[in-house]
Amino acid sequence: MTMMKKLLTSAVASALMVGGAQAEISNNTVKIGYLADMSGTYRDLAGPNGLSALEMAIADFGGTVKGAKIEIVTADDRNSPDVASSTVRRWLENDNVDMVAGLVASSVTIAATKVIEENNKLGLVNGSAASSITNEHCTPNHIHYAYDTYPLSVGTPTAIVKEGGKTWYILTADYAFGHSLEADVTRMVESNGGEIIGSIRHPFPTPDFSSFILQAQASGADVVALANAGADTTNAITTAAEFGLTQSGQTLAALLLFLTDVHALGAETAQGIQLTTGWYWDKDKEARAWSDRFFDETGVRPTMVHAGIYSSAIHYLNAVAATGSDDSQTVRKQMMDTPINDMFAKNGRIREDGRMVHDMYLAQVKTPEESTNEWDLYKIIRTIPGDEAFRPLSDSKCKLVSGK
Repeated sequence: MTMMKKLLTSAVASALMVGGAQAEISNNTVKIGYLADMSGTYRDLAGPNGLSALEMAIADFGGTVKGAKIEIVTADDRNSPDVASSTVRRWLENDNVDMVAGLVASSVTIAATKVIEENNKLGLVNGSAASSITNEHCTPNHIHYAYDTYPLSVGTPTAIVKEGGKTWYILTADYAFGHSLEADVTRMVESNGGEIIGSIRHPFPTPDFSSFILQAQASGADVVALANAGADTTNAITTAAEFGLTQSGQTLAALLLFLTDVHALGAETAQGIQLTTGWYWDKDKEARAWSDRFFDETGVRPTMVHAGIYSSAIHYLNAVAATGSDDSQTVRKQMMDTPINDMFAKNGRIREDGRMVHDMYLAQVKTPEESTNEWDLYKIIRTIPGDEAFRPLSDSKCKLVSGK
């Protein structure tokens, strides 16, 4: 081969390599769909402020990744699996969406991730709680990031049983999340020597908890546990206070309580409640600094879901930048191979089942006297190490786990 031919061959090869690298981000755009409850029961814990967290992540990336523009499309899922499925299908098949973020109600997420898997795209789940999302409902196309029902059962119920709360009555939201949380809590209570003496399932959402709280009081259980979330939880706690549930000697356990819920209730009503959380805005200097930025944008302090949306989006965009690709499996592998060290988690990691493993926290709501301002609401009682908090892979039913 002559020198001229060698130079031409080298130039063509280089051009092809450059062209190939450019073409790996389709349409020179990374498009993210934000799907969440924007107007209903779960609005405050994710909702519009979750979109603000996602926009902060994109702004921090300068609005582009590897020269490709980052775009967002949004929709209100109305807590409907049917609405979620049709919206996500349209996004992925017609609108060239690469990744779906948000994903709050567990029934919505389970429906949406099936469509995401069919289209070989990627979903980043932060709002949903059901541990089944990375267990029997796992896919190679989504990651469950902020928390799930398994660590919720490891933290609060274990602490309460050890403090003497032996008999339990559970009020459960009647859909996938509530069922998953009830099952996880039942297992943990019984393994620690406690007993579930009764339970009742309520419709989702429920505006009036009077009859459910009365049945729980009548059970005589040491502990009345709320396996619900958002407005359902705050409504149940308010009703329990009106009926004097705790004054009669029973313990009220909110199994999933968000910062926005406690803020809405106020420290006077919520004081003393123990809860398990994946993150707290005032847990360290880095969290506080990011939370101050979020507060400037939204006027509220962030929940663990808001923080998870930001962190997972940054982790996703870093993976796109590192690989030069928006291909779902290329990006997912890079995300799995890269530890997470940021304002949300330290030494976090994504397992083969799609579960992001990180430390969780057992917290208690401060008394009004302990609280220095309206958002100074939690004291962290203990850190639950990630390997202790989340379901071990040895117990997994996920099809992605080796040997399953």
